Amino acid sequence: MTAHQPRVEQASVGGLLHAVSQHLGHDLAPEWRGAAEAAPRHRFLPDRVWLSGDDEALTPCDRVREPDRWLAAAYGDVPVVTQVDDGREPEDPADASPSSSASAPSIVFRMLELLELAPGMRVLEIGAGTGYNAALLSHRLGDANVTTIEIDPAVAGVARSNLKAAGFSPTLVGGDGGLGWSTRAPYDRVVATCSVRRIPYAWVEQTRPGGVILTPWCDDWSHGGLLRLTVGDDGTATGRFSADSAFMLMRTQRRDLRLFRDVVMDDHVPVESATGLSPWAVADSSFETQFALGLRLGDLWYAWHHDPDVDGVETRLWVATADGDSWAAVDWDGTRAPGRYTVWQHGPRRLWGEVEAAHRWWLDNGRPGPDRLGLTVTPDGQWAWLDDPVDAWPLG
Repeated sequence: MTAHQPRVEQASVGGLLHAVSQHLGHDLAPEWRGAAEAAPRHRFLPDRVWLSGDDEALTPCDRVREPDRWLAAAYGDVPVVTQVDDGREPEDPADASPSSSASAPSIVFRMLELLELAPGMRVLEIGAGTGYNAALLSHRLGDANVTTIEIDPAVAGVARSNLKAAGFSPTLVGGDGGLGWSTRAPYDRVVATCSVRRIPYAWVEQTRPGGVILTPWCDDWSHGGLLRLTVGDDGTATGRFSADSAFMLMRTQRRDLRLFRDVVMDDHVPVESATGLSPWAVADSSFETQFALGLRLGDLWYAWHHDPDVDGVETRLWVATADGDSWAAVDWDGTRAPGRYTVWQHGPRRLWGEVEAAHRWWLDNGRPGPDRLGLTVTPDGQWAWLDDPVDAWPLG
């Protein structure tokens, strides 16, 4: 280490904290500023990371070959992909799919603030990742009060090494975060660093009454949102969503369902109809719109097909159920003044009718965004709601 490196590191951490404060709209509390200084972010990143370019494609960045670019990513308020394709070397880097990352520091600290931690609290973290978030928690609460679980053995090994090198020793467990870690329960807080489609009930069981569960949320229709639940004495948890935050989906909740392999078959004979609802109004709209529709639609997902090899069709929106049992396709013919679209549907459910009903519900209720929506989790199921848990519907 050269003599100037500690000064460079200090300046880099200071610049990052300034950027985070600007993003959050307020200065970080002294305890989190101290944690960031005690756990410099670059110490938790591998020498090879993957960065997004202007076209959003991932490109590798090597610390030795591109030290300035690597350091800029380490101390930028941006997410940094630390693993692609579950650790397999991609045949074509352009097709690499992120599978583990270091989240943007501003969302890291926003989530830490939402936890409302106090000395002596016990925390379970779902997804150790690089170990950075566990280090921040350990500095704040002490190693003995922090447990972190990681499903990927290679990622867990790197996190363990990073934490040890930085002087932290929380309990790090290799395993499925969806099962929690009952050995050290109950916890005052459970925080996930991956998104979920449904809340594993084990998290509720392992959180003490009055405790908090904080997790990124993603459903089959939209991606983003944070959910903060409070656990009750009766074994239920309820809480509201807040604004956009994109995280990778928990590995055990991934789906590998593809339209032309698993859903649309040659022998299907769809029913034809028409609609005045633009497909762009529901599947290429604002985050707030799609988030509300996603909660309302439950198990529906969509995919765009531009320039399909179909006469008279410029763009097609596919909608399907999560089990692939029903599907719908909405066609636009490329005219300058769209207003009527052809609909094809197959299966026991008429999915476009469900989409139209959800969109009408959204309009009739004042176009609600995430802040008006919530979730209740019980041993028997999960219910989304608008404004009040009394106005709830089961998630599909």
